[in-house]
Amino acid sequence: MSMIHVLYENELWLPPLLDALAERKLPVRPHFLDGGVLDLAASWPAGVWINRMSPSSHTRNHQGGVTYTRELLAVLEARGHRILNGSRAFALELSKIQQDAALRAAGILTPHTIGVVAADAKAAARRLSPPFITKHNQGGKGLGVQLFRSYEAFDAHVDQGGIEHGSPDGVVILQQYIEPAEPYITRVEIVDGTFLYALRSSTEGGFELCPADACAVDDAFCPVGAGGKFGHDPTVTRDDPLVQRYIRFLDDNDIALAGIEYVTDAHGRRYTYDINGTTNFNSTVEDQAGVYGMRALAELAARTLAEVDQRLPAAK
Repeated sequence: MSMIHVLYENELWLPPLLDALAERKLPVRPHFLDGGVLDLAASWPAGVWINRMSPSSHTRNHQGGVTYTRELLAVLEARGHRILNGSRAFALELSKIQQDAALRAAGILTPHTIGVVAADAKAAARRLSPPFITKHNQGGKGLGVQLFRSYEAFDAHVDQGGIEHGSPDGVVILQQYIEPAEPYITRVEIVDGTFLYALRSSTEGGFELCPADACAVDDAFCPVGAGGKFGHDPTVTRDDPLVQRYIRFLDDNDIALAGIEYVTDAHGRRYTYDINGTTNFNSTVEDQAGVYGMRALAELAARTLAEVDQRLPAAK
């Protein structure tokens, strides 16, 4: 019997999805991944595979799961299995550089972005005018995001070893800082080409802006919840031209679900700077919007599973 297979490494983020799948009485098998044996001669069970491997896995000592999942997705795709957020989506999930390149190719405005290893960081920073920020190339949750308003402050940070350890791939992102017209960023949630809602994330307390409920109580890297940090933004609708461009972008890059973030400057220009393919949903915002992301993902999984069952003999 075919079923829905969920690839994951953070059990705290898993219950909302499992609950949504259970509501539909769908057969589910979770797969915790932190490395493993990938036997290329082995067969893989039929069904739909949902990739929930996070780029912040290394903060929970699960970087082995990232490496394993990257190869597993390629093997599953080569054998014709259906994956929600497969290898293309995962490649973008793991690299801010690749995200920026893809967004630019799609004609979507992004900040000036530079990728660099630590040894070249000081010289690379001179390509930007302060203020600018740093972030991890493989990150999530705002990891490594720091604001620098002078070269001197950045040089001192580098000299103190501040950027030597961070992103698992050793790549630091230097990025033009976009001063927001108001102290928040906007995140657009999309599942299967459908706009769900937009939320505002306050930046007044810093840049680590993970909306997942689990972050609020269990993840020191990801402070959320208190003080109204997140809220529904009803001014952003499905008819917004930028939302429509996001939908086309996700379709072109085979991304089934994502939360895409942008910041609006004082001139009304909207700069897109992050794609979250393993997006988590905030229950407070969803109650405000009356829309539930994991239920939308469960509906997509159910439709996809029905399609797989119709062609089951083709799966290997």
